[in-house]
Amino acid sequence: EKREKKMGKGKSHDPKEGKRKEKAKMHLKRNIGYVDGVSFIIGSIVGAGIFVSPTGVLKHSLLNIGVALTIWTASGLVSLMGSLCYAELGTALPFSGGEYSHIKRGLGSLPAFVFIWTSTFTKPASNAARALLFAEYATQPFYGICPAPEVLKKCLALAVLWSLGILNGCSVKMAAWVQTVFTLLKMMALSVIAIGGIVLVGGRKESLARFEDAFSSEIPNASQIAEAFFQGLYAYGGWWSLNYMAEEMKNPSRNIPLTVMTAVPAVIVFYLLVNISYLTVLTPKEIVSSVAVAVTWADRVIPSVAWIIPLSVAVSIFGALNSSMFTLGRLSYAGSQSGHLPVLISMLNVHSCTPAPAMIFSTTIASIFIIPSDLITLTNYFGFSAWLMIGLTCASLIVLRYREPHLHRPYKVFLPVPFVMVAMSSFLVLAPIIWSPNLQYVYAFLFMLGSLIVYLPFIHFKLHFAFLDKITCHLQLLLEVSPADESTESKCE
Repeated sequence: EKREKKMGKGKSHDPKEGKRKEKAKMHLKRNIGYVDGVSFIIGSIVGAGIFVSPTGVLKHSLLNIGVALTIWTASGLVSLMGSLCYAELGTALPFSGGEYSHIKRGLGSLPAFVFIWTSTFTKPASNAARALLFAEYATQPFYGICPAPEVLKKCLALAVLWSLGILNGCSVKMAAWVQTVFTLLKMMALSVIAIGGIVLVGGRKESLARFEDAFSSEIPNASQIAEAFFQGLYAYGGWWSLNYMAEEMKNPSRNIPLTVMTAVPAVIVFYLLVNISYLTVLTPKEIVSSVAVAVTWADRVIPSVAWIIPLSVAVSIFGALNSSMFTLGRLSYAGSQSGHLPVLISMLNVHSCTPAPAMIFSTTIASIFIIPSDLITLTNYFGFSAWLMIGLTCASLIVLRYREPHLHRPYKVFLPVPFVMVAMSSFLVLAPIIWSPNLQYVYAFLFMLGSLIVYLPFIHFKLHFAFLDKITCHLQLLLEVSPADESTESKCE
């Protein structure tokens, strides 16, 4: 069998070991079935959002319970529509690199470069936000009512980032195992909150009264609803991670659409139950003033074991962080293989056969984001660019429908859906900019334009510096990495 040859020139000191490793990897690859896919998506979606965002959604819906729950449902449906579009692209073009490879195929090299240029910074920024949040929840139980010191949080956040980066850079198998365990744990935590709330609803009149006149308080205006939407969609963020798995699924043409149609509605139901549970125990004002809603909830409902909640929130964020670092490494790897990032980043470690340089690269950028921190600004900044990219991906779906009508598409999404998604994402990108102009947005646009400065000389005109080759060579020796050939790529992913 050709693919079981030695791992390329001088890559493995022991060909047998290389073969054995490869067999394990290949086996693991084919083993992502329907259930694994569902738990992977749920694991990526349920991160920090549900424990933090309820505050944002409620605040921007002006404490109007009806509007808040409607926005939670609506943002879930938008995520479902988006993931169905992604399912068509993932089944038709199952390449690693997710959105990036679809944008490159549909809209060409430049938009794909803008995507990878922004993702190289915004995705680590969202990882930084998650790591800081993890630190917040992990330290809070030790400080009781007092806030934990900032320095401690930042140090812990950096420690978590780097340990996950090293884990992902050392062994794909270990990272996958960690992911499964943490997904199960976080679903248990959500069930505790959801069931606790439902049990309480039965016996309390005043909390039921809160839902009877749900729409009675003032109705927010369009810009506030858009802001609330951002917060809600942030909580559903991660449904696109499905696309990074397209290559590894058993029977993708059947399983990818099925996985999406199970996982996303399941998350919607869970989120609604958890929000209703919060609202039965706490008043909207209490929810908005609380830094960590789930913790306040636990103090009220299960005071004796309240520490369980901050712990399980930390567990949840840890799992989501692991999966987002996993996909990010793969994205930089794919971009580097198309020549959009330095060639070093697409090299694989000789021993562990993982994209170690890509992991080091993205973790370093995330660490830079941790040092100056304000969580919500990071959230909004990330939301803005992410939605631009989702719009581009859905646009490339439409383009491919007309330009390559004969492409084999095992799953076809209802054509108006991508149009709605493009409209939706343009609204989510433009609305906040028009209603509340903020320097952040200017920076973000300048940043995207900045990609042209890099694109024109280095990629369009293929400018090349000799000293960069020397640096690459030295780093290659230091990190013990070598370029992946086609057969290795399929092995090591």
